[in-house]
Amino acid sequence: MVLDSHLVRRAGHAGHDLVGWLMWDQPAISRFADLGVPNGAGWLIAWRLAPLGAVSPAAAAAATYSIAPHVIEAVMGFYRAVTDEDAITAVRDDSIVSGLAEVAPGLGDQIAELADDLWRGADAVHAGARPMFAATRAAPRPQDPVVSAWLAANCLRELRGDNHWALCAAEDLDGVEVGLLHAVMVEEHEYDGQEWIARSRGHDDDAIAAGWARLAAKGLADDHRLNDAGRDFRLELERRTDAATATAWAAVGGDTTRAFCDAVEPYHDMLLARIDATAGPRWMPAMRSNDR
Repeated sequence: MVLDSHLVRRAGHAGHDLVGWLMWDQPAISRFADLGVPNGAGWLIAWRLAPLGAVSPAAAAAATYSIAPHVIEAVMGFYRAVTDEDAITAVRDDSIVSGLAEVAPGLGDQIAELADDLWRGADAVHAGARPMFAATRAAPRPQDPVVSAWLAANCLRELRGDNHWALCAAEDLDGVEVGLLHAVMVEEHEYDGQEWIARSRGHDDDAIAAGWARLAAKGLADDHRLNDAGRDFRLELERRTDAATATAWAAVGGDTTRAFCDAVEPYHDMLLARIDATAGPRWMPAMRSNDR
């Protein structure tokens, strides 16, 4: 089965919507802080890294790709000084049902029915060069159907992310360049320029300048701004990312993929409003894509 590219794109957006709120969920951060992490610092990174287990900060930074390595090292230092990855994963799982019920009442019950089909999609593709996806898929699967469905959707989201990073690596783009290029995908005026996304991932003035220089050498930027070739290049990367992820959604099935999108999409504004309230109006740019 080959799914329509528009449906695959819808599913990608829906996955970001379903997952994004947890990165700044205050009850989850409080539970994380209760593990001994001062102020729950780094929660948005910690729960994503936790499935990787006891990897080095360098390996974790390679897997997350666009986040500055010194940020990854600092976050891992915070939580490894007081707790472990299993405890962080437990905090994540314990936060899903109650968090969804508060942020998007009724959504949990709708996705619960889709858990098995979503996992079938995750199980249908190989894990080669997909570390975040592989680690997330290999973790024990919970009995609670809401948690299971949420984790399956997150697994497919990590698959899409790993596919995107593989394409970026093949194009010799570093973590700063991909942050700068992502400005194509959002409304620039809402981000006060093209550098905010890269800077939000911990990259400083020198790194940003080097990123612009690399993009200029590739013909994708001029005078610290993306040019038409850069914009076209980034949009093509998005299309290729969707194509690389389509196999998994085909295994989920067209009917279930549509049901997943139909369940999550009506909650978009509600979920985004929670991020605006807890993190700020620019965070989770994947939920603010201008191609929706």
